[in-house]
Amino acid sequence: MSSETHDDEPTSRPLAKNRTVDAVVAAILFVVGAVVIVESRRLGAEWTSDGPGAGYFPFYIGLIICISSAAILYQSVLGKAADKRTFVDREQLGRVLSVLVPVAIYVVAIMFVGLYVASAIYIALFMIVLGKYNVVRSIVLGVAVSAAFFVMFEVWFKVPLYKGTLEPLRFLGY
Repeated sequence: MSSETHDDEPTSRPLAKNRTVDAVVAAILFVVGAVVIVESRRLGAEWTSDGPGAGYFPFYIGLIICISSAAILYQSVLGKAADKRTFVDREQLGRVLSVLVPVAIYVVAIMFVGLYVASAIYIALFMIVLGKYNVVRSIVLGVAVSAAFFVMFEVWFKVPLYKGTLEPLRFLGY
């Protein structure tokens, strides 16, 4: 049997409790539901002579979201059975951020250097930094994967993918 279970408290310092995260997500969802309700009313959420208006069904979906999120918010803030266990500790957040931050940088890089170049760099750096692979092997594999996708999409399928505002692959004629 594993020594670590979901009920065990982590050994690292907790950064957020389940009830706090539940309350924040419920509040955000309530705002989303309220926006859906307001916009549905603007479109026409009533029953018209020829059937439901454009906002009829979205209005009720927004209402369901608001009611559900209000119940979750109440339960997480005032409920006696609120989950007080740790949602994330410092070590877990570090692991999540070690993947999330490079992905965010990758998405921004796509805007400038395009999908193929950004993907080659992302794959190579991910392998080097997180995978601890050999630098040369990582670079070769990153370039090979991007080149394979380039050939597949641009040459075979004739489907151009985004090349970025700097267009670093312009010399290839694509």
